[in-house]
Amino acid sequence: MKIPGKAIMDKEHALEEMMGKLGDFGKYQAFQFFLHILAAMTAGLHMLSLVTVAAVPEHRCWVEGVDTNETIASWNSTEILQSIPLTLAGGLHNCLVYNEDNETEACTKWVYDSKYRTSSRAIEWDLVCDQRWKGALAQTIYMLGVFTGAVYLGGLADKYGRKTVFCWSSVLQLILGVGVAFIPEYWSFLVGTFFYALFGSAGAYIPAFVLTMEIVGPKKRTSCGVAFQCAFAVGIMLVAGWGALIDNRVLLQVVYGLHGVILIPHIWIMDESPRWLWAQGRAKEAVDIVQKALKCNKSDEVLDRAELVSKGRVEASKGSEEQSAGIIDLFKTPNLRIKTINICFAWFANSLVYYGLTLSTGKLEGNPYLITAVFGLVEFPSYAFVIYFLDIWGRRALMSSMMIIGGGACVVATFLPSGSMVSTVIVIGGKLFIAGSFAIIYNYSAELFPTVVRNSAIGLGSMFARLSGALTPLITLLDSFNPKIPAVTFGIVALLSGFLCLFLPETMNQPMPQSLNDGETFGRGDNCFGSCLGKKSNKTYAADEKTTEAMVPLGDMSKGA
Repeated sequence: MKIPGKAIMDKEHALEEMMGKLGDFGKYQAFQFFLHILAAMTAGLHMLSLVTVAAVPEHRCWVEGVDTNETIASWNSTEILQSIPLTLAGGLHNCLVYNEDNETEACTKWVYDSKYRTSSRAIEWDLVCDQRWKGALAQTIYMLGVFTGAVYLGGLADKYGRKTVFCWSSVLQLILGVGVAFIPEYWSFLVGTFFYALFGSAGAYIPAFVLTMEIVGPKKRTSCGVAFQCAFAVGIMLVAGWGALIDNRVLLQVVYGLHGVILIPHIWIMDESPRWLWAQGRAKEAVDIVQKALKCNKSDEVLDRAELVSKGRVEASKGSEEQSAGIIDLFKTPNLRIKTINICFAWFANSLVYYGLTLSTGKLEGNPYLITAVFGLVEFPSYAFVIYFLDIWGRRALMSSMMIIGGGACVVATFLPSGSMVSTVIVIGGKLFIAGSFAIIYNYSAELFPTVVRNSAIGLGSMFARLSGALTPLITLLDSFNPKIPAVTFGIVALLSGFLCLFLPETMNQPMPQSLNDGETFGRGDNCFGSCLGKKSNKTYAADEKTTEAMVPLGDMSKGA
């Protein structure tokens, strides 16, 4: 059944008017936002849990007759120096030992430095030397779990609701986060790690982010979106803090897993997205939540429930096609398809350069827990920069410029002496810019895609980010041909993506599209080059000037006057 255009616009205007009554960030939004952001903190913690639980301390070969179960010889003792060959850097070789014929051979037993850690998966299973690949595989499997969760659970959240997927993921991340600590065998551990990642770092985080973007006003989306990245960084620092306090790897993983407990109350106190309910034709539930929110915000506004429910039913009459929209719908129409491919490449490039710059710093000496904490802390200045400038310069220009600078830093650093002060400053500066770009892309994606596929779109983008994160260690193997190849590759990808982002539409101060048709028409013809030349573009999904005025959120009405 074809729905008259005026009826659809009445429905869309009714939604924006209803959401506009809430304001940008009242008590209700603040409380719900606090619930949502806890998922970002736990996601960051789970994402880096293997850094401590499967840590690989400094190690050397066990020397028979010198090392015993009761006494371990000093690493710089004469006996050890005579029994283990040295590397070109002058340190003890990790994997070779002299035999009785004074020839080198691979060792089968190791001594681990106990200064920072005496218990980890790597120590238990000897994931060193010719078994190093097993440690790398465990991290790859984790990223594959996040990769899968980003797409599969993202689609489920668009179909069955953000809260439903969030709550199930919260329960399962608690169970799996604790349970994986007690898996005694490597291959079973990989299976457990996959599902732990699926629900621990993807299942709750992405729906929580989308929920926030759909209830706060346009003026607060920037700060709330970037705050999610800050909470993720706090999770990274918690990994370091707990790792420094708890040596036993089983107890440490249990503590990490128990952080999921803080998400369980959300089952009863967190609300579903009114925008999602409205898009699904469940207008009555959407109106009830907004009315409750108005009361919490101490607003005197009273919604005309009967009229809003009547207008909201227009969505239900569209049938099941849009209600069951998913990832495939992002590629069915030309404008939406181009935007999807472009933004997915941006996710891929951001993740690739972020890890590429991190790897280019080389191996840092010192307390590993302090280093991990600093790497989480160093991103906060970048997020502060983004919060201040994102609503001044816009999403497109800021993200593109930060990607280009970050990619340029990745290339420039390879042509400077390794370990030099200038090289270190450039690498850290590049990382700050790419971290800021990474923060922007979450907001940008949420504002760029329509409600019916928003969770799927962010999940798809996150999937590409995890894919590039998993590929980064493989790309670094190209340094066997030329040490500059990996970093130059990372930089070129970022520079290319940064340029392509200039062809995306600007979303600052624009209403969020609801339907697939809105998503297709949104920003058609709007790109940085057209804007610079002063060309008029379709910056909203409205059909004409009169409609455009109706679609602007109430908070922005004064700007259009």
